[in-house]
Amino acid sequence: MLKKTSAMLIPLAAASLLFTTASCQNGAGKTGDSHTGDSTGNDKGFVQIFDGKTLNGWVGDSIHWRAENGHIVGQVTPETLLKTNTFLIWQGDQPADFELTCEFKITSGGNSGINYRSVMVENVPHALKGYQADIDGANRYTGQNYEERGRTTLAYRGQKTTIPEATDSLKNGVKNNAWSAAVVTGSLGSSDSLQTLIKSEDWNKCRLVVKGNHLQHYINGVLMSDVTDNDTVNGKSKGLLGVQVHVGPPMTVEYRDIMLKRL
Repeated sequence: MLKKTSAMLIPLAAASLLFTTASCQNGAGKTGDSHTGDSTGNDKGFVQIFDGKTLNGWVGDSIHWRAENGHIVGQVTPETLLKTNTFLIWQGDQPADFELTCEFKITSGGNSGINYRSVMVENVPHALKGYQADIDGANRYTGQNYEERGRTTLAYRGQKTTIPEATDSLKNGVKNNAWSAAVVTGSLGSSDSLQTLIKSEDWNKCRLVVKGNHLQHYINGVLMSDVTDNDTVNGKSKGLLGVQVHVGPPMTVEYRDIMLKRL
């Protein structure tokens, strides 16, 4: 996420109260260091896009990214504080419709995310603009849909939203770090109850299902946010994949078992 704030957009928050009777889905992932397949239990059609040993096929800032112990490691130290968010970007393709699964672990003060259907930002090294599956160490934002350098929050954790065709500029459409035109159409459970299913400073399983204009983010087998994006001006149908290290205090984020399946 480019800039995070605790304030929720009033229309989004108010609308979501209409659906608080919906319950969380079952199926939290395994704990600890046990490696798993994708959250459906079916690996058919998936290909590994990180070889577990090197960053071959990825490009990013070598100061903040490395391969270590079978993981992609993104790290900020007191000596390497960032001025802008930086990404490790997959060079294999620009996926359109796909399913992606991986596991991540992040320190308590960390801030990261998985960008997809994104584009490079001109004159900013290793920066991406596009959809993001948000991840943070405090699990305040983990699971929500945030558009980096764009419309900002498209769905908070626990929300099912529809994004209508744009009628306003980005500058005027963003209010309190959320896209004001977003319409909450359902609830996946309260943000707080879903937060209890996300492990702190331990391995969690992320699954993204991206097909057409339908964008779903799962953590540990549970649907956390669901966006239908009808905005043909700002929405994207394909683009780059990347993982983020965010501006802020020292932190470490790790990713492993990154698998991709075309849909």
